[in-house]
Amino acid sequence: MEFIILVVTSFKTLLDPLVLTYVIAGFIIGTVFSAIPGLTATLALALLLPLTYSLDVTTALMACASIYMAGMCGGSITATTINIPGAPSSMMTALDGYPMQQQGKGALALGHAAIGSMVGGALGAMLLIGLAPFIAEASLLVQTTGKFSLLAFAVIVIVIAQRGKMIKAAMAACIGLMLATIGLDAMEPVTRFTFGFSDLTAGIDLMPVIIGTFAISEILIQVGAKKEARQTTEAMSKVKIRRRDFIPPLADIRKIGVVCYVKSSLIGYFVGTLPGAGGSMGSFLAYVETVRTSSNPDSYGKGNPKGIAASESANNAVCGGALVPMLTFGIPGDPITAIMLGVLVINGIQPGPQLMAGQADLIAPVLASLLFSAVILIPLTLFLLGPYFIKIVAIRKDVLYGSIALLAVVGSYVATYSTFQMMMALALGVLAYYMRKNDFPIITMLLGFILGPNLEEFLRRSLALSNGNPMTFFTSLDSLFFVVLTLVFVYFLAIKKPLKQPASKAQSSEEVI
Repeated sequence: MEFIILVVTSFKTLLDPLVLTYVIAGFIIGTVFSAIPGLTATLALALLLPLTYSLDVTTALMACASIYMAGMCGGSITATTINIPGAPSSMMTALDGYPMQQQGKGALALGHAAIGSMVGGALGAMLLIGLAPFIAEASLLVQTTGKFSLLAFAVIVIVIAQRGKMIKAAMAACIGLMLATIGLDAMEPVTRFTFGFSDLTAGIDLMPVIIGTFAISEILIQVGAKKEARQTTEAMSKVKIRRRDFIPPLADIRKIGVVCYVKSSLIGYFVGTLPGAGGSMGSFLAYVETVRTSSNPDSYGKGNPKGIAASESANNAVCGGALVPMLTFGIPGDPITAIMLGVLVINGIQPGPQLMAGQADLIAPVLASLLFSAVILIPLTLFLLGPYFIKIVAIRKDVLYGSIALLAVVGSYVATYSTFQMMMALALGVLAYYMRKNDFPIITMLLGFILGPNLEEFLRRSLALSNGNPMTFFTSLDSLFFVVLTLVFVYFLAIKKPLKQPASKAQSSEEVI
């Protein structure tokens, strides 16, 4: 209770004009970087890290927190407008956001994304403030075998969630897992699958994979749709977007339901407390859970705002969850919290169980900044800049996608400073293009690549600790929990046949808003 009071009183720090300037500037920078494919909030933090030397640690961390929150919600902008997620955590948002854009409801889709981000970010921050000590202890209960079972659960659910094309989804996931094995072995200092290319010794970097599968492949697809692109440009250039168009009607929000927002936020938060999980896993699990419990699952992927709300609520709630292991045990949950950990270490502050108690006056303003970014800056930024975001599609497609191609290629080079990795982004873009043309879900490939390294590492560690006995995954309680959860999802998503109901009844219970 004392810590909560300290966080509340820390809001007065935001009244300092200089601190407020840094927080708002950080949020805008994070939004812009996460909205541009190839430039992420992680890159923004990395580029701005030298500036933290000239700031006091509290101000620097508050700015980092606002960039973090902006990075999660900003990716939904291009995910909705041009079907290129600006961040991995916005992949699921694109599934329903872009169809709404094609239906002329792009502003409304961004409004739903902003509300979901605001609710998820606020709930995540409040849970962090109130439950951090307890969640930190609970996350320690998930040991090596449990972490493998969690990741295996994610991969399996990724595949079975692709209704009607599970075989193609499984093949795409396998491609992603195979790409993740290239480079140094996870446990031994030997290279594998490099085929004589020394540039592959370190493996394929995540950034070229993201840029290739989304940005490059989308550009190639748009090249083959010049007529449609020209018509879209002409139509959008005549559309007058008003700021009030970004405010979803109250009736729409009621159809989504408080339960969807809260449940998705809780999923995102608790996924965030597990190191390495990240916003992409949180948003995916929340999206799948929303589809699973829906009375009209076929409406998802076709412009259902509930899918947007679930995805954005979860990935922004991850922000609060990911800070738990970083602050209490010095274990970063994702690349951004790793950089924030660096800010602490640079200033001689060692995260640990005693940080909350011994230096609460330092951490409280950071959590206040996270909550402020969610509640104030997310809706404020959308209201002020929303019409400019939506007008991205009114730009001539040759100029827009030419600029995106340039930024994507430069971004893949800046992220790795490797010409070879930049060429890998182009090669993977061509691969993803042909996969998309043949109806392979590239999301499963990307998530397979992201989860692959940890999946292999925890599998081999678990077997090493049990002398090769696979029963360890069924005798450890944390692992058994995720095994049972996997079976539950397999039953409901792949085995159990949905009850057939009249179309009118299904639509009346849950319409596509």
